[in-house]
Amino acid sequence: MKKILNLAIAFAIATTFVACSDDEDNNSVPTTGSLTVDFTGLEVLGADFVYEGWLIVNGSPVSTGTFTSVDFPQTYTVGIDDLQAATTFVLSIEPAGETGADALAPAATKILAGDFSGDTANVNSDNIVVDATGDILGLGSSWGKYILATPTDNDDTNEASGIWFLDNTNDPTISGLGLPTLTDGWKYEGWVVIDGTPVSTGTFTAVDAADDNAATSPYKGSVGNGPDYPGEDYVTGSAAGVDFPTDLKGKTVVISVEPSPDNSTAPFTLKPLAHFVPADAENFTVITMGAGPLAVLSGSVIR
Repeated sequence: MKKILNLAIAFAIATTFVACSDDEDNNSVPTTGSLTVDFTGLEVLGADFVYEGWLIVNGSPVSTGTFTSVDFPQTYTVGIDDLQAATTFVLSIEPAGETGADALAPAATKILAGDFSGDTANVNSDNIVVDATGDILGLGSSWGKYILATPTDNDDTNEASGIWFLDNTNDPTISGLGLPTLTDGWKYEGWVVIDGTPVSTGTFTAVDAADDNAATSPYKGSVGNGPDYPGEDYVTGSAAGVDFPTDLKGKTVVISVEPSPDNSTAPFTLKPLAHFVPADAENFTVITMGAGPLAVLSGSVIR
């Protein structure tokens, strides 16, 4: 009888211990949480670059991980303390395989950003790509004008083979572009689509100065570098299987926003301005551009 009683007591103690352990497990504080991102407009970057998410916690960046797929939504596991304390979410473009100190902070090419309100951050590209101190605060407010002309040679028979983003309606000539000032890590680039292939007119950051390749363009003529505005003469060499000079009438002109360093030789997804050059366009005459196919990227981040 005494032996049976001892066994009963031992069983009761064991049962109580297990129950307490279960209660402790059920009441344990989680160390991680979920972060779900859902973005529109992003494009695949190619083999050399990845997207990386960042939480801004007490002013410092904390990575949420990298990704290459642009199928959304996507969910990531993040430390719970950082997740709850984060005030802002930022998405950047990073070199693939980045290590060392460079891997601890976002690159200059930040493409989306937004502050948390409760558990949601509504993010967009204007928040981080556009300089908030400029006169134009959104890529959707961009406007553009251009002329057809080839000022870098002395041949007046090929004027339709050059494009310059300027307005010569009155004297003096002024810039033909109204674009937001971009933050570090981004540049504008002009394009002409020739037989389905985009051919660059050059990259630039200022609308009232020559673009970056003004002196080194492989397509310009031998009479100077052209006016001090973005643009290009296609009077020598070839591109897209077309020998220059050519006729840009009937072609599409685009202004894109490009990461710097650039992830591709093709236009990036942000294209605030575009225009189909009319077949009856007159040389030296101002032509007005229209809105491009995509001026802003957006999305949501939920914790």
